[in-house]
Amino acid sequence: MNGTDATTRDARVGDVGGIEFEAMVLGRHLSPMGGGHGLHLDKSAYTLLSRLRLEGPMSIGQLSEAFGLDASTLNRQTARMVKLGLLRRIPDPDGGMARKFEVTELGVEHFDHDRRVKLAGLSEVLSGWPADDVAELADLLRRFNASIEERDGRPWPRP
Repeated sequence: MNGTDATTRDARVGDVGGIEFEAMVLGRHLSPMGGGHGLHLDKSAYTLLSRLRLEGPMSIGQLSEAFGLDASTLNRQTARMVKLGLLRRIPDPDGGMARKFEVTELGVEHFDHDRRVKLAGLSEVLSGWPADDVAELADLLRRFNASIEERDGRPWPRP
């Protein structure tokens, strides 16, 4: 290996390390993006409601496959969300044996509220950015997530 190859490899390792670090920091920033201004949902509830809104009712088995989580974790999360009135259990609309979870009207209200708060926070952060840069960041994040989903075999539906 010549010096140029080693330099390129070292730069890429540094860039990958930079991505890892910035992704960690991004996750920290995005969770409270609403600035604490009246968010109703924790991160797991928000993510679960998002998935159910995109795909419709899902069983514990389908949620387990989609999230890569064990059924006991999802049983705890969904039970809490049912108790809070965010989800309800329904018979499988397709006639299957497993009951499915569906987002309630209250769940829709809480999700939509939190999404508006998060979008307002992101819009504020990005307000000084050129529109082309915002579009490029959205595209790069989409590509980044799609690469992870392809590797894991669990694609996330997109609106």
